[in-house]
Amino acid sequence: MAESQNMIDPFEPQQVRDDGRIISYGTSSYGYDVRCANEFKVFTNINTTIVDPKNFDAKSFVNINADVCIIPPNSFALARTVEYFRIPRNILGIVSGKSTYARMGIVVSNTVIEPEWQGHITLEFSNTTPLPAKIYANEGVAQLLFLEADEVCEVSYRDRGGKYQGQTGVTLPKV
Repeated sequence: MAESQNMIDPFEPQQVRDDGRIISYGTSSYGYDVRCANEFKVFTNINTTIVDPKNFDAKSFVNINADVCIIPPNSFALARTVEYFRIPRNILGIVSGKSTYARMGIVVSNTVIEPEWQGHITLEFSNTTPLPAKIYANEGVAQLLFLEADEVCEVSYRDRGGKYQGQTGVTLPKV
């Protein structure tokens, strides 16, 4: 289905492992292990702004373009998937973290990807440890699990004109 409906671009039809030199990505049993691009936004308190979803100050982040992102202790970073998704009307996706990162205290926030949503997924990483932590670009960082409905939904994300429809790049909160 992913190939025939162009759901994932670029699409890797198998799990890519490369003998342990990279964190795996590509097709899994019931989902897809996504990679993050080399665009990161790391939280900083340099400007002493307040985190407010209704009035978000972009100065709360430092922009980093690199193959590795260091997340400070007890901090947070945003990234985006390498893959662009086009979710069919009868499919729901759930983003979940990979155990490789979870076992190090790196939490990927669960995100629901609704029917007929499309775009790059913005990923949220929390470093719950008292130590700096690395996230590797172009390697597996999270898994998107797919659930297929018996019927198509009455109202899709596209029908509602969802605010994150068609997002590219790391997308900050919108109200």
